[in-house]
Amino acid sequence: MGNPLTAAPMKAARWSAEHPWRAILGWIAFVAVAVGCAVAIPTHETTDADYRIGESGRADAMVTDAHLTQPDTENILITARSGALDADQADRAAAELVSGARTADGVTRVAEPQWDQDHTALLVSVELAAGADDADAVQAVTDDVQASYSGLQVREAGDLTIDAAINDRVADDLGSAETISLPITLLLMALAFGALIAAGIPVLLAASSVAATIGLLAPLSHLVPAELTVSSMIVLIGMAVGVDYSLFYLKREREERANGRTTLDAVEIAARTSGHSILVSGGAVIASMAGLFVVGDATFNSLAIGSILVVAVAVLGSITVLPALLVKLGRFVDRPRVPLLWRLNRRIGRGGISSRLLRPVVRHPAIALVLSGVVVLGLAVPALGMKTHSGTLDTLPASIPQVQTVKDISKVFPADEGASANVVVKADAASQGDVEEALRDLTDRAVATGHFVASGRGVQTSADGTTSMVVLGMPYVETDDRVNGAVRELRDELVPAALGDVDGEHAVGGWAAEDLDFADHQDGRLLLVIGFVLLLTMLIMVTTFRSVALAIVSTILNLASVGAAFGVLTLVFQHGWGSGALDFTTPGFVIDWLPLFVLVVLVGLSMDYHVFVLSRIREHVDRGLPTRLAVERGIADTAGVVTSAAAVMVSVFAIFATLSMVEMKMMGVGLSASILLDATLIRLVMLPAILVLLGERAWWPRRPQRPRGVEISEPDPAYALSGR
Repeated sequence: MGNPLTAAPMKAARWSAEHPWRAILGWIAFVAVAVGCAVAIPTHETTDADYRIGESGRADAMVTDAHLTQPDTENILITARSGALDADQADRAAAELVSGARTADGVTRVAEPQWDQDHTALLVSVELAAGADDADAVQAVTDDVQASYSGLQVREAGDLTIDAAINDRVADDLGSAETISLPITLLLMALAFGALIAAGIPVLLAASSVAATIGLLAPLSHLVPAELTVSSMIVLIGMAVGVDYSLFYLKREREERANGRTTLDAVEIAARTSGHSILVSGGAVIASMAGLFVVGDATFNSLAIGSILVVAVAVLGSITVLPALLVKLGRFVDRPRVPLLWRLNRRIGRGGISSRLLRPVVRHPAIALVLSGVVVLGLAVPALGMKTHSGTLDTLPASIPQVQTVKDISKVFPADEGASANVVVKADAASQGDVEEALRDLTDRAVATGHFVASGRGVQTSADGTTSMVVLGMPYVETDDRVNGAVRELRDELVPAALGDVDGEHAVGGWAAEDLDFADHQDGRLLLVIGFVLLLTMLIMVTTFRSVALAIVSTILNLASVGAAFGVLTLVFQHGWGSGALDFTTPGFVIDWLPLFVLVVLVGLSMDYHVFVLSRIREHVDRGLPTRLAVERGIADTAGVVTSAAAVMVSVFAIFATLSMVEMKMMGVGLSASILLDATLIRLVMLPAILVLLGERAWWPRRPQRPRGVEISEPDPAYALSGR
């Protein structure tokens, strides 16, 4: 009993079991106070300044300080509904748009209508006042003009309308996912337990952990600003680990009661075994999520804080209020029973199906390892050619009208809606004339290369005359490989040539430059995060199991899981496999933040059941069983729990694959496919095959010894593998 990881959950569980009402009321008070924090303390969210990186970050800071930030703009595109565009009709419609927009609320300026080069489209740009919350007034003018000209297409898209449309779609998607995921989770828990109270406890504990974490995040956000998506991350991780931990604990407690233990004894044994696994698993998830700090990005810092906090809260609930609930409920936890599901659970028994699947693996471990390794390697190979890019118009649902409008505008007016870069110069006000002349010269040089087009805005100068800026458009879509090359040419050749004699500070910014700087910042970080996460999880495994061999095996299997996950993402979203079934058009790349996200979530969550399985195997080794038999019994004992835990995660993540946003599809496909593969082929085929092949060497440098005075219940002979 000298291991603090074993003693801590036992002490917490014993106190909770002996004082159940105190533990239950204490948990309710904790959740209530945490939720109250969110009401009393405003959440400090990230700002644009938190995302500044490299030269583009300096440019953005200079523009903001000089109050040269571009106002929110709504662009209204006029095209023919069919056939050739009637120029006279288009001019009349544009005149009505200009007249109506100038009197609309929140409008500061309306540009003169602008024809494209081929006279197939007309554009009206409307600038809104600083701080405008919406463009409803302008949209009303657009709708009125459209109603008056049935032969034309009059469409609006801009900073505010497209953001509002995307936010509405994301909210709808997340709302659908949450609505569907809760009943699916409850159904899977009912299948796992065959009783409604037992099925509801994991979901209730997970939900309360999520609520408490979101509440605690409010004060913490004043130390680490909260990113807008962090709440979704908390729900995603919190429900996964909260259900898993309760499932592990509850299954073991029911198993011990079925073997004749009293409820109190069963709770204590569950604390010593499953509680120990929960602490180790929680540590592994926290270590994995901590890898996000290595990136040094505001979004990942916020996601790391949220996920680490929800895991810690879920662990706390699993070793405190859960034992108290089990003691108070006693055998009523198995009520009310669902007759069909209850009989099915009893008939299948613990490990009934997995025993049949496991038998050929332990009989022919080398063959099983080679065959499973070939499958995993085959899935991982495509990851070597994975391309990443930030989200673009191509990754937004085409069903959003504003998205298609922006795409059409970028085709005919590339300087307005295509990729662009800003060149900012800060110098003494006395040299303002020289700076403006140099920027006009830069514009001519840039346009002459064919990679840039003049935006028509000219040189913009701050009120104090110290900061000047010119915007250069590009005749390319954001995903074009030539965009990065154009930015590098601008920085390395054009700007030094045109501004070399200007005495001042200059920087190249804008969306295209920000994407390039983010990519350069991320370059090599993925490998660094992988190394950091695997090293920490390896140290946890060595500390927990006192086995270097097991730590190395765990690391190799984690690498295999990550490689397969990246391969699946590449095949589906870069090469378009299954795009028809998933209802999306492949963008030809994987969105840049997803590999890191999938990596930390996959390693963290897979370590949950990995530790659980290994802990059960070691229990049997502690009892004196040879490794081969311990592997068989340990995996047979835990396969049902692992299957249930993985089924919850896979089903919830798979829901995201059905949503309309491609980013959510990527997350859903990557996580659901990889966890399904990890929980089956890797952990239930490769792991036992490797352990059987290693034999007693798996516990090197020393074989675990059974602690004196610790009594572990014998497995029910009905569950043992025949002939073993």
